[in-house]
Amino acid sequence: MENPGCIDWALLPKALLGLVALLCGNGYIVGINQIYDVDIDVVNKPFLPVASGELSPALAWGLCLTLAVAGAGIVAANFGSLITSLYTFGLFLGTVYSVPPLRLKQYAVPAFMIIATVRGFLLNFGVYSATRAALGLPFEWSPAVSFITVFVTMFATVIAITKDLPDVEGDQANNISTFATRMGVRNVALLAIGLLMANYLGAIGLALTYSHAFNVPLMAGAHAVLAATLALRTLKLHAASYSREAVASFYRWIWNLFYAEYALLPFL
Repeated sequence: MENPGCIDWALLPKALLGLVALLCGNGYIVGINQIYDVDIDVVNKPFLPVASGELSPALAWGLCLTLAVAGAGIVAANFGSLITSLYTFGLFLGTVYSVPPLRLKQYAVPAFMIIATVRGFLLNFGVYSATRAALGLPFEWSPAVSFITVFVTMFATVIAITKDLPDVEGDQANNISTFATRMGVRNVALLAIGLLMANYLGAIGLALTYSHAFNVPLMAGAHAVLAATLALRTLKLHAASYSREAVASFYRWIWNLFYAEYALLPFL
């Protein structure tokens, strides 16, 4: 949207290959986590393919490795050394998050740092850098992309600490230390809500302060609406006494806020 004159529809196949590579990377990271979390998921998420027995460990391994190799191959063949390095670094972080002996997901702080790094910085910087390179533009931080990188890094932190809210029982049984097991479900939920509210208030303040750089009515108005929606959802969560079903529903719901931010991005 910043440089509409540079758009070349002949680049669409390359963009689709980039999307496929991102899906492959996400599939590998999620899959490898399911393989090593099977004992926990039997308690917390018995409907998942590996935990339910629908997918055998051998087949899951084959699928994960295929996705990793395919994704890395696509990136290496189409997007240059910088993006390839960022992509493989993301795969590495996803691996040490789940795989022994490091298995950093069992430690609350390293776990949320990995999730925030991958979803916040690597994804936004990598995609933006690859897009500008494909359009023949030099890399530079635009106000909108700088904003979304900081905003989503904070949001990814919220996702990292709330994803374990419904899983306290299984995590405690398997000696997995998370913010939820250490601080309690209610406290972590309120912390996450506070961080999201700070994110939205920061976005509104940024729009009003740097009105020359942003679409002020949209950026301020949309984030005010999202903040109000979050407040209403918080009341619903409180009314449900932060039950396992309520926090699981809340965690699924905040992904809608996450996707909404990317839907707004081109127009900010």
